[in-house]
Amino acid sequence: LYRRGFAGDTFNTAWYARRLLPEDWTVAFGSCIGTDAVSAEMSDFMVSQGVDTAALRRVADRSVGLYMISLLDGERSFSYWRAQSAARLLADDPAWLADILKDRDTIYFSGITLAILEPKDRATFLDALRKARAAGKTIAFDPNLRPRLWPDTKAMTTGIMEGAAVSDIALPSFEDEATWFRDANPEATAARYIDAGASMVVVKNGADAVHFRDATGSGEVEVPAITQVIDTTAAGDSFNAAILAGLKDNTPLPQSIAAACKLSGAVVQARGALVETDI
Repeated sequence: LYRRGFAGDTFNTAWYARRLLPEDWTVAFGSCIGTDAVSAEMSDFMVSQGVDTAALRRVADRSVGLYMISLLDGERSFSYWRAQSAARLLADDPAWLADILKDRDTIYFSGITLAILEPKDRATFLDALRKARAAGKTIAFDPNLRPRLWPDTKAMTTGIMEGAAVSDIALPSFEDEATWFRDANPEATAARYIDAGASMVVVKNGADAVHFRDATGSGEVEVPAITQVIDTTAAGDSFNAAILAGLKDNTPLPQSIAAACKLSGAVVQARGALVETDI
């Protein structure tokens, strides 16, 4: 089966958040797209899914990024074609960037957001988030480490921790953090992000318990067993959406994590990134 769709880590989270949040909340996706037919089709798709596109900027002579996901026993591998992706210009217009951030309550980005930007644009982007945080916005970050998108490991780990330094909420995955930061356990991962400046850290750990730390303390939430994993695409993205949605009514963090585990568990038992569930 070969199937084309519109997806991507931060958009996946926006898609699931739209389904979890009340209708009177706005979920917007901020990025750059091209002026070609595929870009227009993607924008139309976002609108059809209830995601606000007012924060999309159209750039001539660019298009959307293309990537392919291959599955083996439910696990993914990626091939990328991003050279002409308009999203790489996300931070080349600081005034526009500041404008799309100013009216948002919560701003979510990922390590992939950082990875596709040139160093000077990454610095501009992080400065915009730093100012938004100082203005009272909540900044949430999934490190989502993808070494193939970075020049080298040092650039990746440095860039990720620069992202952590401007964030209130960090949503790392322990397997990645152990591989690239040599963390001994999820507690070490959480401590590193707290030390970087986050006030809430939720460490995803596959089928093992989710570890968390926030102002109320730390703890673990067990992950319900899943009999068959079909496709892990968007497992973490959907999980993150449930955590962010829980912030809207001050849901206790362990309760939000339990809901996030339930949602991501349903997502990995179906094919594709965007899975309609009754959760």
